Amino acid sequence: MSSKKSSAPFGLPGKQIALMENILFYLGLTFLIIHEMDAIRCKEWRILPLLSLLDDKNGQTVFLFMHIPLFAWIFYSLPPHPGSDLFMVAFDIFMIIHIGLHLLLLKNKKNEFKDWISWLLIVGAGVFGGLHLWVGT
Repeated sequence: MSSKKSSAPFGLPGKQIALMENILFYLGLTFLIIHEMDAIRCKEWRILPLLSLLDDKNGQTVFLFMHIPLFAWIFYSLPPHPGSDLFMVAFDIFMIIHIGLHLLLLKNKKNEFKDWISWLLIVGAGVFGGLHLWVGT
């Protein structure tokens, strides 16, 4: 056994340090994932282009299943994947823009994202995305 001490802060392995450095990103992603759960409750497919053309049963089914490849791609793109830093910056920007998209759809008569829970999740994702950008990766 080597007696050499770790050069990472607090003696933590590098993977744990990377997680700590990116906690703001992961908090934003968590808010967005929970928002997508809330989107089922609020029937988000009713206000999205193309999906709004479908009846509720088919719209919900397509909306639900399209998130499987979407989230698989997101998780695949996270560290230690090469290029994850660029992905995280782009996703931070998306989380901020996502607030604006919901503001644009606010007056849509089929929009059910009206309560504080929905807006906490939407804005929370954008705030943590912005903080992660501000702090830097």
